[in-house]
Amino acid sequence: MDIISLSGLLIGIGAIVFGQLLEGGSLLSLIQPTAMLIVLGGTLGAVMLQSQISVFIAAFKMLGWVFSPPAMEPEFRISRITNWSQMARKEGLLALEDEIDRLSDPFDQKGLHLLVDGAEPERLRELLDVEIGAWETQLKLAARVWESAGGYSPTIGILGAVLGLIHVMENLADPTKLGAGIAVAFVATVYGVGLANLVYLPIAKKLIAIINRLVALREMYVDGLVGIANGDNPRTIEARMRGYVG
Repeated sequence: MDIISLSGLLIGIGAIVFGQLLEGGSLLSLIQPTAMLIVLGGTLGAVMLQSQISVFIAAFKMLGWVFSPPAMEPEFRISRITNWSQMARKEGLLALEDEIDRLSDPFDQKGLHLLVDGAEPERLRELLDVEIGAWETQLKLAARVWESAGGYSPTIGILGAVLGLIHVMENLADPTKLGAGIAVAFVATVYGVGLANLVYLPIAKKLIAIINRLVALREMYVDGLVGIANGDNPRTIEARMRGYVG
């Protein structure tokens, strides 16, 4: 569990709710199902319209990364590749063939398979870099679904406010209906702006940061394999990989 993500969400929402109470307002005034329907439904529809179904589904699958990021284990990866480089220097590249089946990530398997097959270092890097680029593009397309939601949500909130004011204007002769219409108008704006800046945009930024770290780990892996293919000293390979961890 990523405690800072959960804490940030609770603090952000809590500050707004507490501020409302300090001003003498009621929490019930912030609960407007009609406004929520307009903002959430409108934002969802806009995002669905712009997205491919595979990207849209991937965006929701990635949502769990915000609170439970995928395991990265850079030290384990560095240690593993360093051990491979030592094995390759002592026993040759074919000694690494048995390691392929022990890997769970298809990308890791492909890279080690190319290495064992004797691919030229630059060719090895080229093939794996292309795969990393395509993988990164797909992940960032999914993450940017949330960024797009953050762009649409405030505008949909304003649309909800306009609809609420239209309802108010239609019922000027009936003062009993004015309060509800005005509430929907203002609360819709709060929902739109609040969801964008407290939920959607932070989620997008968090996911992109996680993706960047995952890409760096794959690039580190490729660099290690290329070092093994070049016959570099294991200590040199390890030092170069540590540069990716920072």
